[in-house]
Amino acid sequence: MSVVNDLLSNYQHIITDLKLITGTKGVFDVTANGQMIYSKGQTGRHDEPGEVLGLFKELIGPEVSVYGS
Repeated sequence: MSVVNDLLSNYQHIITDLKLITGTKGVFDVTANGQMIYSKGQTGRHDEPGEVLGLFKELIGPEVSVYGS
């Protein structure tokens, strides 16, 4: 799954818990470290490529560097 790959390849050094919670009709939620990042149920649409990663970056702030940087 690209959402998991995006998050873990860039921020594995700070993510202690990552959950993709599936529901009916393709609904899914993404939470990391107890924070809701994205909910298809709330937005009514599937995420765009890189959208969840961008939302996670906003959540953690610009001072946190990408893994390996």
